[in-house]
Amino acid sequence: MTRILLATRNQKKLVELRRILAAEGVTGVEVVGLADVPEFPEAPETGATFEENAVAKAADAAKATGLPTVADDSGIEVDALNGMPGVLSARWAGRHGDDQANLDLVLGQLADVPDERRGAAFVSAAALVLPDGTQTVVRGEWRGTVIREARGTNGFGYDPIFVPEGETRTSAELSPEEKDADSHRGRALRLLLPELRKLAD
Repeated sequence: MTRILLATRNQKKLVELRRILAAEGVTGVEVVGLADVPEFPEAPETGATFEENAVAKAADAAKATGLPTVADDSGIEVDALNGMPGVLSARWAGRHGDDQANLDLVLGQLADVPDERRGAAFVSAAALVLPDGTQTVVRGEWRGTVIREARGTNGFGYDPIFVPEGETRTSAELSPEEKDADSHRGRALRLLLPELRKLAD
C-alpha cells in the first residue's frame, strides 16, 4: 500500500480525494493528511498564483516526510473584482479562514453589480511532488455566477454564494458526489489521476 500525503488539515479535502480515488477505481494507495505525519515547519503561502502556492506546499511536505505529496491551493476569482480575491480568498476579510466574513465582504463589494456581470470561477491548482523532486502541476476551473445571498449548508468557503454554470442550485446545495463530479478541485484532482495511478502500481 503506497501512502500519499495530502498536505492539508482540512478533513473535507481528505474525504474528497479518497472519494475521487475510490470512484475512479484507484486502489493500492492510502491517503493521509498532515495530522497523520510528524509535524514539520510549514512555510506561509506567499505565492502570487495558486500554482506557486500548491507547489511550495507539496514540495515542503514531500521533503519533510519522504512521501509523495499532493497539495492544492484554491479560491474564487470574481470577474467584477478583476479576478480577486484569487489567492487571497481564504483571508479576503483580513483573518485567515473566516468564511462568513469573507463571504459577506464579497457580497458587499458586489452589491451594486448587475446580475449579468456577476461571473466568477472557482479555481484549484493541484501539485503532486515526489520525494525525488519530480513535480506535476494541474489546474481545474469551475465557472459560474455569484448570487446575492447565501444558500445551502454543504461545502465551505464561498460555496453558498456560487451557482455553477448550468445549475440553479448553489455549490453548497449540491450533494458531495455531484460536487466531486464538477468542482474545480475535483477537476484538478482527476487531472492528477494518471500520476497517482502510477504510484499505486
